[in-house]
Amino acid sequence: MEPKIIVHGGAWNIPRRFHQAHLDGCSEAIKSVIPDLQNGLSALEAVERAVNVLESDPTFNAGKGSYLNAAGEIELDAIICDGTTLNFGAVAAIQNVLHPVSVAKILLTHPEHCFLAGRGIEEFLKEHHFPLVKVEELLTERELIYYRKIKGDPKFRTRKPFEPSPGDTVGAVALDKQGHLAAATSTGGTPRKLPGRVGDSPVIGAGAYADNQLGAISATGYGEAIMKILLAKLVCDQLTHLPAMEAARYGISQLQERVNGLGGVIGITQNGEYAYCHNTPYMAFAFHDKTDGIVCRIKTDHGAAVPL
Repeated sequence: MEPKIIVHGGAWNIPRRFHQAHLDGCSEAIKSVIPDLQNGLSALEAVERAVNVLESDPTFNAGKGSYLNAAGEIELDAIICDGTTLNFGAVAAIQNVLHPVSVAKILLTHPEHCFLAGRGIEEFLKEHHFPLVKVEELLTERELIYYRKIKGDPKFRTRKPFEPSPGDTVGAVALDKQGHLAAATSTGGTPRKLPGRVGDSPVIGAGAYADNQLGAISATGYGEAIMKILLAKLVCDQLTHLPAMEAARYGISQLQERVNGLGGVIGITQNGEYAYCHNTPYMAFAFHDKTDGIVCRIKTDHGAAVPL
């Protein structure tokens, strides 16, 4: 198979002053992975590494640059999905790590569990000697200023970030030379969220899904709505009888029509077709094309804002 990879940096109303940073970040994620993917790197390793690049980039709301919750803490969620085995690893409300998707990947080898949340993660991290970071290493001045702005605003709601605001969720989907698919999603959640709030990103079938017989999808957007329709699995199921782009558009249309949701998806079919769609004003994404190289976009022809 010809290796394929696509990444996203969130679907929302990205302010124009942040457009280039989002495009550069998505491009760098592809650039850092595609040579090794073409030389035989597995899809699973590729999506982890691509998301690691995005988690390290303060442009995005994942890892460094994540939103603060209502208690002034940073809690991170992530998932990674293996299309070969249907296995996944996921973590929720994890603190003091730069790369939560890599913690999720460790869970792929656990003999019993797929999903960890809460205080149990701390012991898991110690057991696997996973590097911890101070909250200061994850916090950016931009996020701190934004938090102080919204902290005491009685009218603020978590859906409001789809108006111009700092950053959003990241994700990656890859197809390797062996024909295996994988998907990963990582996020800092919504700003001023309740401590312990978990959105769609680490939920299998909502924030991501991968199945070699269907395709692989990473979703981004308003998590409470995405979970209600299991957006990633919904789109994957459509890939068997709709062209890739139509399947993506179908999923986003259902997100909007059924639950008034905002968001976007990226994906790859079992045959290597790319899929992407969003109903927010913008979605930052990039993919690798054999002919054109790295293709970066901030908006698609079918991306349109939903009335709030």
